[in-house]
Amino acid sequence: MDLRKLKTLIDLVSESNVSELEITEAEGKVRIVKGGPAMAQGVAQPQVMHAAPVAAAPALAPAAAAPVAAAPQEPAGHTVKSPMVGTFYRASAPGAKSFVEVGSVVKEGDTICIIEAMKILNEIEADKGGTITQILCENGQAVEYGQPLFIIE
Repeated sequence: MDLRKLKTLIDLVSESNVSELEITEAEGKVRIVKGGPAMAQGVAQPQVMHAAPVAAAPALAPAAAAPVAAAPQEPAGHTVKSPMVGTFYRASAPGAKSFVEVGSVVKEGDTICIIEAMKILNEIEADKGGTITQILCENGQAVEYGQPLFIIE
């Protein structure tokens, strides 16, 4: 099973009311268990690639720690949170100029980033006007539902 298909399955479980999903294919068996309301945990046991789950496990820990680190910064301004699970992009194309930078002045309704979910690009708009004081995600980073993306003051 390729990693894109696995990521899609994890995203589907995290966005749905399903708490556990198990799929068996010729390449191996995958079991995904939802760990909490906004966090999905995938456990893969492929017969061919044993290194992939081990390499993926450390990547989950820093992503889970990022919202905790951002929590004390929330009172400094308005936090724009991710409305969905997906991949965060600061620009409309790889070589294009970013929608916003730190110090950019935005109005309510301005596009500030894109989140790709299941091959659909979703423009995320500012829900409040002000100045972007922090960008809390890296370009191309996977984001969870409710994860802080920007701080607007």
